[in-house]
Amino acid sequence: MDPVTPWRLTGVGVGPGDPELLTLKAVRVLREADLVFAPTTAPDKPSRAERAATGGAGVQVRRLVFALDDTGGLTEARTAAWDEAGRSVLKAFRGGARHIAFVTLGDPNLYSTFTYLAHTVAASEPRVSVHTVPGITAMQDLAARAGVPLAQGREPLTLLPVTGPDAQSAVAAVEAALDGPGTVVLYKGGRHLEALTAALHRCGRAEDAVVGTDLGLPGEAIGPLTGRAAAPGHEPAAGRAPYFTTLIAPPSRGRRGGAL
Repeated sequence: MDPVTPWRLTGVGVGPGDPELLTLKAVRVLREADLVFAPTTAPDKPSRAERAATGGAGVQVRRLVFALDDTGGLTEARTAAWDEAGRSVLKAFRGGARHIAFVTLGDPNLYSTFTYLAHTVAASEPRVSVHTVPGITAMQDLAARAGVPLAQGREPLTLLPVTGPDAQSAVAAVEAALDGPGTVVLYKGGRHLEALTAALHRCGRAEDAVVGTDLGLPGEAIGPLTGRAAAPGHEPAAGRAPYFTTLIAPPSRGRRGGAL
């Protein structure tokens, strides 16, 4: 390891939840790391990322608490959690660890908690070098199992998170994307599924849309948006779905190769 940067922090994408979707590189890096951290909302609560890492790589992890359930934007709770997590990582480095891995759902460079942790640690200690191992995303997993190509030819691909305190603005951004070309993918929109479904109907995109909830978990559900049904024992409230909901709305495609 480079003596000038003796500490290495690696964000490792572990996929949407299924341990079998860890890449070979992810498994190797997790097993080689001196210490593996996983995000959680409470010290006694294993996260989906932790379960994927332990199930796919067989490694032990330590939990770092983040305000993952906070939907208020840049709140004091979020900031305090990032700072405390950063201190825990730096303490581990100063205690002898040279390579620390942090597991994150999906990909570490796509809407990941890791980006905030990496920023916090690097800002406090320049000797830490930050790296990432890409992971399979929820949209790739859902597209594969639903048989929906994400993009063809010259089609654009638009990914939007449906999060934050202003649901009306989020839905307006979704409608603007749906009025454009190509496939639109929506993340984390379970709380607003009724409004999103209405937007898809208004834009003529509901018929071919597919939705997946809690991918990789026992209660997962995958299927067309219209006539959506949950797995037995996991029925959501009317108009709502779990937080980890992915929705894919492809464009209307005509003849083969028409988008070339």
